[in-house]
Amino acid sequence: MNEYHMDQLEEGKTEASFSVTVTDEMIDMFRQMSGDDNPLHLNREYAVSRGMKDKVVYGMLVSSFYSRLVGMYLPGKFCILHEIRINFNRPVYSGERLCVSGIVVKKKELFQRVEINAKIVNQNGEKVSGAKIVTGVFHE
Repeated sequence: MNEYHMDQLEEGKTEASFSVTVTDEMIDMFRQMSGDDNPLHLNREYAVSRGMKDKVVYGMLVSSFYSRLVGMYLPGKFCILHEIRINFNRPVYSGERLCVSGIVVKKKELFQRVEINAKIVNQNGEKVSGAKIVTGVFHE
């Protein structure tokens, strides 16, 4: 876990990333927690009949990796999430390897906040999601 303080974060320079593979187990745990039983996520035949390659991973499961990005990597331990705006660019399927990355684009020292541009790309380098994230950075 990173422990960035405000004075260590630089606009356009401080960045972080990690990779994760989406599994059927993650999808099932998310279904149980969310109660979302939409067949697009659970039934291959239904998803294919709607033009997908396979069952589609929940968009909110994919976007939950933004929480890991800011809570563990950028800024990490001293972070509190204030705002997030997410775009979904393409579907994600079970077994895909995703790279989640972010870079600090703006600092607001007075309010101890940073703005991060983040994105998620799949193993083929295709952008599946983008986000603008605002976090607070606590003092230790």
